[in-house]
Amino acid sequence: MSKRPRRNHSPAFKAKVALAAVKGEKTLTELAQQFDVHPNQITQWKAQLLDGAAGVFGLEKAGPTSSPVDVKTLHAKIGELTLANDFLESALGKAGVWPSAKR
Repeated sequence: MSKRPRRNHSPAFKAKVALAAVKGEKTLTELAQQFDVHPNQITQWKAQLLDGAAGVFGLEKAGPTSSPVDVKTLHAKIGELTLANDFLESALGKAGVWPSAKR
């Protein structure tokens, strides 16, 4: 008995299978045979569809809201780090550890 290679299903295929499972016109076994996937996989996709369905209509937010970014603080930090890098580069160049300073 040989192992089947791992398959990656597209989101469209997963949605198609999950919607067929939600309809309930066929049993999980019938759907598994029709789409050539394991019944447990169909159950997982169906649960994911039902959990995410409320998000489609905007009832739930997708994730936690992020705080606004303070650009001035970020620019100050970039300046600090640039100065530190320049200082270390020149110090290592003078010590002979770094190939040479840019200046």
